[in-house]
Amino acid sequence: MKTVNKLKISGAMVYPLIEGGKGINGTDGKSSGSWAKEGGVGTISMVSPTEISLEGTIIPEIFHEKIREKRHREMVEYAVKGGISQAKIAHDIAGNNGRIHINMLWEMADSEEVITRVLDGAKGLIHGVTCGAGLPYNLGAIASEHQVYYYPIISSARAMSILWKRSFRKYPEFLGGVVYEDPWLAGGHNGLSNAENPLQPERPYERLVELRKILKELGLADLPIIIAGGVWSLSDWQDYIDNPELGNVAFQFGTRPMITKESPISDAWKMLMMKAQKGDVILQKFSPTGFFSSAIKNSFLSNLMRRKKAEIPYSEQKTDELSLLLPISPLKAVYIRPEDKKQVEEQRNLGYSMIKETPDETLVFLTPDEWLEMQKQRAECVGCLSQCQFSSWSRANGSTGKLPDPRTYCIHNTLMNIGHGGDIDKNLAFAGHNVYRFATDPLYRHNHIPSVHELFKAILDGK
Repeated sequence: MKTVNKLKISGAMVYPLIEGGKGINGTDGKSSGSWAKEGGVGTISMVSPTEISLEGTIIPEIFHEKIREKRHREMVEYAVKGGISQAKIAHDIAGNNGRIHINMLWEMADSEEVITRVLDGAKGLIHGVTCGAGLPYNLGAIASEHQVYYYPIISSARAMSILWKRSFRKYPEFLGGVVYEDPWLAGGHNGLSNAENPLQPERPYERLVELRKILKELGLADLPIIIAGGVWSLSDWQDYIDNPELGNVAFQFGTRPMITKESPISDAWKMLMMKAQKGDVILQKFSPTGFFSSAIKNSFLSNLMRRKKAEIPYSEQKTDELSLLLPISPLKAVYIRPEDKKQVEEQRNLGYSMIKETPDETLVFLTPDEWLEMQKQRAECVGCLSQCQFSSWSRANGSTGKLPDPRTYCIHNTLMNIGHGGDIDKNLAFAGHNVYRFATDPLYRHNHIPSVHELFKAILDGK
């Protein structure tokens, strides 16, 4: 088996093995510091990171403001303090080994402010910034100003070309690499474009060759490409290592490090992944970001799928097709297709008696309890995204101007819940599509949870 050689990443020679950043509480200072200690690149999630007090206790996110804009400012302050706190923990554990990166969802509202203030407050402790879920045009400027390296997450060569021409060409000295994240295999949010079919995955090799070709044309022939999404064992990627068509490559491990002793996720979430079977991870578009995302099918996801399947079109005006009058509240009636009357009756008989409009002129069906919970979560919105389909929040304008979409969910609420010990069946459980491999991986036999040290060694050995 080919072994991977150390590669210069963020200014140091390290093993080209990167801990994937993930979302709320998916990685933290402990997990990333432990990964860096082994000589790799640890990555702290900057999406609502948890602040740890000097006494070592968790400082929970508790919002006091009644106005959403002010709750949003509270959220930003929590993120900044939490990010600095976790960076210090990671640095102390790593002991100057490896590299420490932070990972930010670019579509998080005020992501630029959070990154900037965390880099200011944790000066010298963070070596790189990774950003995905959107095109992070200002990332190069922020990173260069703080003299740290930056790593855009892209899913196509075209996206990298756009970023370079519009922004990154001005800041080449701190462009540390580019993360190619497979849009069909990665966990969490996926970068599928409108031109790509979610049901027809493409092989990563040809897409990576195209990316290297573009990088050479841009004068970036030696820039490391970090392969992400579907990465489990180096033995699966032998044709990609020391391949002249691909050049310098590194590997980002997202799902596999989630089950380690140092991983911050709950034991229940770890057991859920250990028991997952092939096909249990669903690629779907329910996220309020508007992006595709991948998560384990559970009651939470199944209900969203049911809601979508039962969806019917409507019109506020009678048409030839939409001609049957349907009262949807004491004050409003709309027109539906006569053949959809049976669907309405079936949903009501199943308890889904609340009929709600979507921004796409369709109707979906909720239980009264679901509707009450949805109203509560919207009322408590903290403005976590730059634009949110669930609450219609917009960081730029206060509102997107569209109806809140009942086909989606409050992402901050559900990820905070599952990330801090909440019900794994009733919350969104992000995972990559290779999660089923835990069940047959010898490292996890008999529900053994390895340390980061054990996992890192196994990866280097090709296991």
